[in-house]
Amino acid sequence: MTGSGEVQTFTGPVDEGDLGVTLIHEHVFVGHTELDLNFPHPEWDEAAAVETAVAGLDRLWDLGVRTVVDLTVLGLGRDVARVATVAARSRVRLVASTGYYTADVLPPYFHTHGPGLLINGPDPLVEMFLADIENGIAGTGVRAGMLKVVTDRAGRTPDVTRVMTAAAIAHQQTGVPITTHTHAPSENGRDQLAFLGKHGVAPDRVIVGHCGDSEDLAYLRALADTGATLGMDRFGMEHLLADEKRVRTVLALLPLGYADRMVLSHDAAFFSRVTPPSWRATHVPNWHMENVHRRIVPMLREGGASEADLEQMLVRNPARLLAPSR
Repeated sequence: MTGSGEVQTFTGPVDEGDLGVTLIHEHVFVGHTELDLNFPHPEWDEAAAVETAVAGLDRLWDLGVRTVVDLTVLGLGRDVARVATVAARSRVRLVASTGYYTADVLPPYFHTHGPGLLINGPDPLVEMFLADIENGIAGTGVRAGMLKVVTDRAGRTPDVTRVMTAAAIAHQQTGVPITTHTHAPSENGRDQLAFLGKHGVAPDRVIVGHCGDSEDLAYLRALADTGATLGMDRFGMEHLLADEKRVRTVLALLPLGYADRMVLSHDAAFFSRVTPPSWRATHVPNWHMENVHRRIVPMLREGGASEADLEQMLVRNPARLLAPSR
């Protein structure tokens, strides 16, 4: 399959060669739609949150970042219209995503709608993913440029399997790449790649997310040797693993020839109901989207990473992955 070269963003299609430095696994706002409606979080103020995001993206621009992929999908309080107000004011391009974030069970609607179910018909997940990619999300006209799937500690449950199957079908029809959430201690990136491969998704179209949570080089090399990309994408999440250890893993993989199969990011957010700003400021003060450029890139350089390595991980690999394939 070959790339079309055109990547969908909040503000329209962009040639892959113009994406520049890209953070490929981030979130603008993470919420919970039903809780947010009934029990608003005391730290949430929409107008203030929008201003925080716009200012944060301005700082990223000054650091050289040109594109950010927002992996906030269904299940994480996705509100593309809200994020579009941020994107309209930002020089940094934002890429929207589709998929469903569940580590175990889908909402009851999906248990009655679908092939062979009470309300028999096509799988609504497939229809939703395709509509987001081909037509635009929730009437905004913003088309998704990434698919997101999840397996965590519970593994590939029946509902998670259904989401992954739907994502594979959407990928086959659109060429949009797939990024995953993994539970690194379970090494379930192996199962993700095997499953997606059986459903027609080539490994080089998959980013195995949260690989940076692991220090097991044998596991990481096994994933990368399939052609998949390692998501070293949680810099700043030092409650899980210190940044120094994350950097050490990247530096160990670079001389082994894996620069073309790693991407760097944070899995950060300007606001998250799951881990709100006050908690982050106290417990993980480096968990923000500026961390890679302010702290991690200098650490990588000091450890021997070349400018070519950094450009490969931050520019070339994201561009290759984001360009849809057919």
